[in-house]
This record gives sequence, structure tokens and C-alpha cells, in this order.
Amino acid sequence: MAGSDHQRRYQRAWSRLSAQILLANLAGLFVLLAGVLVLDQMREGLIEARIANLRSQAELIAGVLEEAATYGEPKPTLDVPRASSVMSSLYLADEAARVRLFDAKGALIADSAILLDKVRVGPLDPVPEPHGLAERVQAGVVDFIHKVRELPPFKRHISKYTRTIQEEVSLALLGEAVAGERIGENGERLVSVSVPVQRVVAVLGVVTVESGDVDAIIAAERRALVPFILVAVLVTLLSSTLLTIFIARPIRKLARTAEHIRRGGQHRTMPDLSNRRDEIGDLSRAFEAMTAALYDRLGAIESFAADVAHEIKNPLTSIQSVVETLPGIEDPERRARLLKILQNDVQRLNRLITDISAYSRLDVDLARTRAEPIDLPRLLTDIVAGYGNSQTKSNIPVTLDIAKQTPNIIYGSEDALARVFQNLIDNARTFSPQGAKVHVRVEPGNLDGSGKSEIVRIIVEDEGPGIPEQSLENIFTRFYTDRPEGENFGSHSGLGLAIARQICTAHKGRIWAENKTRLSEKNPEAGTVVTGARFVVELPTDMRS
Repeated sequence: MAGSDHQRRYQRAWSRLSAQILLANLAGLFVLLAGVLVLDQMREGLIEARIANLRSQAELIAGVLEEAATYGEPKPTLDVPRASSVMSSLYLADEAARVRLFDAKGALIADSAILLDKVRVGPLDPVPEPHGLAERVQAGVVDFIHKVRELPPFKRHISKYTRTIQEEVSLALLGEAVAGERIGENGERLVSVSVPVQRVVAVLGVVTVESGDVDAIIAAERRALVPFILVAVLVTLLSSTLLTIFIARPIRKLARTAEHIRRGGQHRTMPDLSNRRDEIGDLSRAFEAMTAALYDRLGAIESFAADVAHEIKNPLTSIQSVVETLPGIEDPERRARLLKILQNDVQRLNRLITDISAYSRLDVDLARTRAEPIDLPRLLTDIVAGYGNSQTKSNIPVTLDIAKQTPNIIYGSEDALARVFQNLIDNARTFSPQGAKVHVRVEPGNLDGSGKSEIVRIIVEDEGPGIPEQSLENIFTRFYTDRPEGENFGSHSGLGLAIARQICTAHKGRIWAENKTRLSEKNPEAGTVVTGARFVVELPTDMRS
């Protein structure tokens, strides 16, 4: 159990994104370390500098020997005792250098390692003490670098430096200075320069100056770089940790909450990252808005399902009552009335199901529909013209008035907007008495200085009894019905105005209802009287913006 708890804590702290961040940072660090510690640019540069230094020393010594230890004309000769004496009196500031003198046959005449036979006295190495953490880490890094350098891609091949001292001297006796790397007697790598000792054109001997401290110098330089390497590693780990805390973990919290919501868990808000002014904060706010919209939609679906169940239950209850009562009724007149009730309930149920289906699909249909240009005057003209041929019992005429400067083209779904206008006109005709008219008026709104309209307003007015003040907003509620006297109960589903508002909202517009009023002609002191209802639809000329 303890192990599983530890594993869960580890998974919470280090996600896959955290591991990728760490690996990406370490990859860059390793490339840097390889360039600084493994490749040989530093070594090659140091070798060239060392060769130049040794060459200057060898040429200086060869010049001194030429002046002080050669004699004879026209055939010069090297004075070996004098040359040995000159070699003994040499002072070499470079203690790491070794100087040797060879005669014209390649035989060794003098060697600074023998001539300068001095016992070096120095303090003893301190007694080894237990290393601290820093020393152990430094030693480990140096050992790691040494092992890496021994790998085939980076190892310097000894076969490249198989030239011996004798071969180097033989080449120098030809009259040209020889410089480069070679292998010493004990197998160590040496930087060596051999310069001929000449008098006129005769080669009388060779001075060889060599040094084996290049690898030691490079090793010291690498040890000096170890603290910087450790600091770079710490910075990389710190950077990875901070990126994990500020990027990976917030994203993981958002993902976990989203997964919880997807699985249908209880209501849970997204992690509050709204105070962040970066992409993570934008993502958090977008998730929060999406989650709120999702829960709102779920609540709307639940409310809609309850309303649908309630509305369908009424006709079903009536049908059930008629079906249970009908077998026991023998009076033909009563049976006919019950059958009529049954027929009306079936029609009401069918109408409810049709309107409910259309209402439930409306959001999806609007989301799939692309905004297209609509010739608004033509659309309204066609709709109004259709009512001129209406053969319904309430043959109420419909008039259309289009104001000047009204935009001809708006953008949206023509079928959906046509449904809005038809619903409003049908509703107005239903509440209009015989002999009345329904007026449709179109006018621009929000005119700017150039006379350009940003919105268009469509107004539908009737001459009916108006709308009670307390119902001006309720009439847009689903299944709300307040029908005029004389109409059969259940002849309307109560979804027409709700559908109209839903379509207007999807088009970034709005719809509202109000009453028409005027002063009472019979009794002016009584104030205003209601002369009908007015529905106002405002739509942007371009819902795409």
C-alpha cells in the first residue's frame, strides 16, 4: 500500500509532459557538454600553441650551438665537448620541456634530463582525507568524461603517432624542422619539435625539444569546467521543475477535470487559473466557459425533458380516460363526443411531438447552417403575399411597409428567419378580431454619420387585445399558452415564440413584445388604452462579424 501511494504521488508530480520537458532540456545540455568536453578543438589549439613555443626554444638553442659549438672552414664540425658544455649551462624556464642534442649521425650527445641532474625538493602530498560531496561529484564527472573519451567515436588513435624519436631526428637531419605529436619511450603522448643545427648549409646535428604536459593541462582545464557543468545541470533541473509546476501540472489538472466531466461525474469547476496572463490562462478560461455552457445545456435539456413529459402527459391522460370510459357508454351522442375528444387529443399529441422535434433540432440545424446573404425585402414580400391567398376562417389581411435606407441584404439562415416572421404573423392574426389588419414594418436602426445601418428592425403589429403586462416575457417561455376565447384548448403547442427567440439569439439578434397604446378618445382623463400587441425583432446586418 505504501509503495502504491508513493507511485501515485510520483505520477502526480511527474507526468509524461514533465519527462519530455526534462529530456528536452537535458538533450541540449548533453550536446553542449559533448562539444566542450569530448571534442578535440581545445586540445588541437593547445597543441599548436605548444608546438610554436617549443619551436622558438629549439631554434634559439640551435642558434646558440651554431655560434658557440661549431668550427672549421670550409668544412664545419660540431664541437661535441663544447656543445655538451653549452647544453649544461642552458636555463630552461619551461620545466616541462626536455631538450636533447644529436650529432649528424643521429647519436645522442646531450640530454637535459641527464645534464640538469637536480633533486627536486617539495612538500609531500597531504594525507588523503575523506572527500566531501562536491569532491566526489567532481571526481565522478571527471571519470565519466575520461570514459567517454575512450569510446570509439571520440578516442584518439595512437597509430596516428607511430613516429619515433629516431625517425624524427632522421627527418630533421635532411635540413628541415620537424614538429608534431609522437609516442615517447614509455608510450606517453609527446609534443616534439626537432630543429637542425646548421653552419652555412651543412647539418651538424639536431636539437629536439619535447613536452608531455598537454594532456595534463587539458585535464586540469576540464576539472576547472566541472563546477560550471554542475551549475548547468542544476539550472536544467530547476528549469524543468519550474516548467512542470507552471505548465505541465496545470494542463494535467485541466485534463483530469475534463475527464471527470466526460465520465459524468458530479458538477466540478475547472482549476482557477484565470489570473494567469498567458496561454495556460486562456486555456483555463476557455475550458471554464465551455464547462459552464455544457452544464447550462445539460440543465436546459433536463428542464426541457421535464416540460416535454408534462405536456405529453396531459393528452395521454385524457386519451387514457376516454379509452377507459368509452366501452361503458351506450349513448351514441356521448360516444361521439368522447371520440371527438379522443381525436383532438391525438391531434394535439401529434402536433406536440412535431413541434418538440423541431425545437430540439433547432440548435444543431442553426450550428450547421452557414450565414448566407438574404434579400430581406424580397423575403418579407413573399411571406406577406402568401397570406393574401390564405383561406383560413380568420382571413386577416397583412400589410408590409419598408422604410427608406433599410438594408436590402442581411446575413443568416433564410429558412430559419422566415419561420420567425411566419410565427409572428400567425400569432398576430390569431389575436386579431375580424375586420382588423396585421402590419409588418421594416426600418433601419443604429444609423451612423454616413447613413449606414448596423441593424435592421422588423416590427409586427396587430389590433387585438394586447398582452398582459406580467406576460410580456412569459410568452417566450416554452409551452406557455394564452389563447383568445373561442379557440379549442391545445390547438397550439406554445413553442412558436420560444422557437422565434431561439432563432433570433442564434443570429446575434433579439426579440421582445410590447403593447401599442393611445389616448382614450371617449375618456381622455382615463389615460391610454391598449390597441394591440407589437413584436419587435432586431437583427445585425452581418451576423458574421
